Amino acid sequence: MTAASTMPVLIVDDYNTMIRILRNLLRQLGFTNIDEASDARTALVKMRAKSYGLVISDSHMTPMSGVEFLRQVRADERMRDTPFVMIASDADEGAEAQQQEGASSFVVSPFTAQSLREKLQPVLGVF
Repeated sequence: MTAASTMPVLIVDDYNTMIRILRNLLRQLGFTNIDEASDARTALVKMRAKSYGLVISDSHMTPMSGVEFLRQVRADERMRDTPFVMIASDADEGAEAQQQEGASSFVVSPFTAQSLREKLQPVLGVF
């Protein structure tokens, strides 16, 4: 059993199709403890109830954007150190989320299991 397999992961996206894609990619990478939320408010409730080893969130959600969600996570003392990977529509947006908002990393959509692994490896130190 690897560290990835037991690590609790939270996927946050307002498109069920993207949640399903991410869940499948994470399973390919060995993650088995995966929760999901279809909006940032629900995700915050889940994060207050359970400690996650990784959050992967879309940047473009409504009514609360992924960037605002990230700000709230980073502002909360209990959650601020949670590794947080932002899904961005382009590299500039992802870099901004990382540099200005404190994302641990970002991945530009569309992406593969391999490109996701490459972004998660330095953040989590697994694989």
